Amino acid sequence: MSAPAAPPVPQPEVLAAFEAAKGFMPVDEGLALYAAAVGAAELGLPLVEVGTYCGRSTILLADAARTAGVMAVTVDHHRGSEEQQPGWEYHDPTVVDPEVGRMDTLPTFRRTLHAAGLEDQVVAMVGRSPQVAALWQGSVGLVFIDGGHTDEHATADYEGWAPHLAPEGLLVIHDVFADPADGGQAPYRIYRRALASGAFTEVAVHRSLHVLRRTGPGI
Repeated sequence: MSAPAAPPVPQPEVLAAFEAAKGFMPVDEGLALYAAAVGAAELGLPLVEVGTYCGRSTILLADAARTAGVMAVTVDHHRGSEEQQPGWEYHDPTVVDPEVGRMDTLPTFRRTLHAAGLEDQVVAMVGRSPQVAALWQGSVGLVFIDGGHTDEHATADYEGWAPHLAPEGLLVIHDVFADPADGGQAPYRIYRRALASGAFTEVAVHRSLHVLRRTGPGI
């Protein structure tokens, strides 16, 4: 019996750009996301990310999309999620616009893509996820949910984007923690909802990153 094929990995320069970018995703979970994106890109459809921040994970989706000749689409209002606001744990004052006094991660995101050489591979949608999802008309090969971690925002991301997944497309959810002591529960709840719908089958797990394949109707 032959050994299973090794998962795909990005080129060293792409991985270096990912590691240099501002953001929170660990390298090992990033590699798991990349492997999922490479597989999903074979469907020939766009790869969608919900929650751009400064573009760290966007680099990996864009490189996977480039390899398959498809586009990566990333959606964010760029004003920061709830835990990134002043006074919270993940607040970064370097991404606050001094003129308006609010977070603005869009300039940093653009610099991230430029440094990685991937600007032409990404369509950046600047707006709130439910509004963008309501305008979206086509099918997608992957939806990566990594936006706001309140129930309101996580649920809206799931309800807005999961129906656009093509058959055999992948739903990837980050920061899924079964134990409340490990992290917020909103991503875990949409993960459980997806499984309970009967529309998804879990195909891979790497720490807090869960990968589900759309195998039926009923979202």
